[in-house]
Amino acid sequence: MTISRLRSSIPVDPYIAAIVGMVGLATLLPLHGQGTAIGGHATDVAIALLFFLHGARLSTTEALVGARHWRLHLVIFLATFGLFPLLGLAAHALAPHLLTPALWTGVILICILPSTVQSSVAFTSIAGGNVSAALCSATASNLVGIVTTPLLAGALLSSHGGFSGTAALDIVVQLLLPFLAGQFSRPLIGGWVIGHHRLLGLVDRGSILLIVYTAFSDGVSHGIWHQVNATQMVTVFGIDMVLLALVLLITHFGSGLLGFSREDRIAIMFCGSKKSLASGLPMASLMLAGQPVGLIVLPLMLFHQIQLMTCAALARSYGGHAQAGSGETGGALLQAH
Repeated sequence: MTISRLRSSIPVDPYIAAIVGMVGLATLLPLHGQGTAIGGHATDVAIALLFFLHGARLSTTEALVGARHWRLHLVIFLATFGLFPLLGLAAHALAPHLLTPALWTGVILICILPSTVQSSVAFTSIAGGNVSAALCSATASNLVGIVTTPLLAGALLSSHGGFSGTAALDIVVQLLLPFLAGQFSRPLIGGWVIGHHRLLGLVDRGSILLIVYTAFSDGVSHGIWHQVNATQMVTVFGIDMVLLALVLLITHFGSGLLGFSREDRIAIMFCGSKKSLASGLPMASLMLAGQPVGLIVLPLMLFHQIQLMTCAALARSYGGHAQAGSGETGGALLQAH
């Protein structure tokens, strides 16, 4: 087997590899003193820029495509913001001492985040599902999540010692206002933003990498690697896998019982089971101010890789002959993620 074939056979997302690299860099060269303050301000700017660009890129018309499938969107919304939190709370109730409080906060954080957009649509396309409905639902999930996720955090994470009382205002100032500014600026810069999607994709990913670096720098300064061991890492990995498997099974069979078509069931399964790392990390850095954010986001980082690997395999399996017709589009979207 050649080196190129070997690399292509290893299911590792290069973006995840870069994130792991940032964790390693923060471990070896964490920010200290004035560097910490500069990193914090840079992170705030990066978060605002990230959501401004999301607002400028989003076409209102495109987001409303497929909106008539209200039953499908309702099921996805309930899976994302209802089923996930219930499963997370049930896991914590059944085994509260299985993880440390910070790691359990991280698991609950996963459960209250919105869905992804790019990978949800990509996997739905590869599997031969309802792409327009997936695009509408995933986009709506992120819009609604700007408000719903902080509300759920206030209700659920406060009991785990993880929600800052000022987080709602921070969310409005650093997420919602830049997003709305981007929407209002769309007539002026929307075309340029869409035309430079690759450059903006680098800004998108660079912002997340900066957030990871600053979060883990703070974690290293507070002894993060003395707070988690290999057993806990394996336990988190197992909880993430079980959580994803349950949601996939429930959305698959539940949507069938509700009488949805095969295409709609695929969209429900892939959109309802995803959680956004791109939205989750900025939200965590705001909602969990004063908490060990580097430790808390570990479950989310693991979950992100697990969902990509698992759903990529499922999409190929579902796709069959439909993959030949939709694979090019789906592959392009997946690369964008």
